[in-house]
Amino acid sequence: MLNKNAGRTEAQTPAADERIAADAALLSGQLRVLRDRVFPPASQKALRTFTSGEAARLIGVSDGYLRQLSIAGEGPQPETGSGGRRFYSLADINALRRHLAEQARAKGNLPKARSYVKWREPESEHLQVIAVTNFKGGSGKTTTSAHLAQHLALAGYRVLAVDLDPQASLSALFGYQPEIDLSGNDTLYGAIRYDDERRPLSEILRKTYFDGLDLVPGNLELHEFEHTTPRMLAERQAGSGPDGFFFARIQAALASVADDYDVVVIDCPPQLGFLTLSALCAATSVIVTVHPQMLDVASMSQFLYMTADLLSVVRAAGGTLNFDFLRYLVTRYEPNDGPQTQIVGFLRSQFGERVLTAPMVKSTAISDAGLTKQTLYEVGRDSFTRTTYDRAMEALTAVNTEIEGLMLEAWGRNQGGGA
Repeated sequence: MLNKNAGRTEAQTPAADERIAADAALLSGQLRVLRDRVFPPASQKALRTFTSGEAARLIGVSDGYLRQLSIAGEGPQPETGSGGRRFYSLADINALRRHLAEQARAKGNLPKARSYVKWREPESEHLQVIAVTNFKGGSGKTTTSAHLAQHLALAGYRVLAVDLDPQASLSALFGYQPEIDLSGNDTLYGAIRYDDERRPLSEILRKTYFDGLDLVPGNLELHEFEHTTPRMLAERQAGSGPDGFFFARIQAALASVADDYDVVVIDCPPQLGFLTLSALCAATSVIVTVHPQMLDVASMSQFLYMTADLLSVVRAAGGTLNFDFLRYLVTRYEPNDGPQTQIVGFLRSQFGERVLTAPMVKSTAISDAGLTKQTLYEVGRDSFTRTTYDRAMEALTAVNTEIEGLMLEAWGRNQGGGA
């Protein structure tokens, strides 16, 4: 057998950990170079502006009415481009929503005001915490979380996105490179840890380039919760642990900032550990992403068995598990694929209305946008073939509007509206 290290001394051959560390540093450096090139000059992502037509659709008024407001000098003034075209930032759009809501309230039209500013009523509408989960990678969990959070922000809700995955893909989509942009105690772990270094969640969350959308980023330190929790459980059994079971810690952290948000979207890690269990206990609603392949469906079966077993233990220990809704979302769906269509039909026959009516189709538009760490909401229609973009956006809007409708139903609102 050929000796790959022939001619080298032991000291000259890099150890496995050193080689992997070198590869990690090389890749991290190149990713930073890519970010500097894609998002100059500050190497930070920024949300594009919206045409007057797009802004009008988001607000729920006509383009002509928006033009009248601009001419009258009411609300924020848009940026004017070539040919007199008007462009609005998301902050401008939200300011216009508040302006129109104030006008509606002054006229005593409270339903109209609610249609412009959709914030929840704290006394009667609880913080909606949506956990997006599956323990099999590649099911579209992070893509679903990012687009759902952005859809709700575009619709005018106050949104907090929580990256609970140590791989930090959601954070990367929002422009963060964890090993560079984060130091210690900068993730949700900092707010749920068991020692004296625990920090308020309000000090950890970060504003994003989406007005009304904040982020709790993730990185590898989230793994610490999986290591420290068993030790604390053992100490509790010995009579010396801290107050508060592990499964209540995320719920308590989110409660500390609840007044500032309407919706929390949690991107859960792709395994069923203490982090995921704690997230499910904090959740008011759950979305399980499913890729319509038989191996993925079989994997989901095991996931559901394990989840049920573990959550029953949590419930027996005093944890509350009352979901407003639990839905299965078909992702990366190819309508022309016969076997996939059969599997989707099988899922609907088994779970009925618990499978969301709208599937998320597989689209090159979404994957191409991901090449520059962007979502479909961040790129313009002119970046793709129009039919490709429109098809993907139609599916995306259908999925997120359906989830938004379930959220509004849980709040007791008769009708919703979407971005």
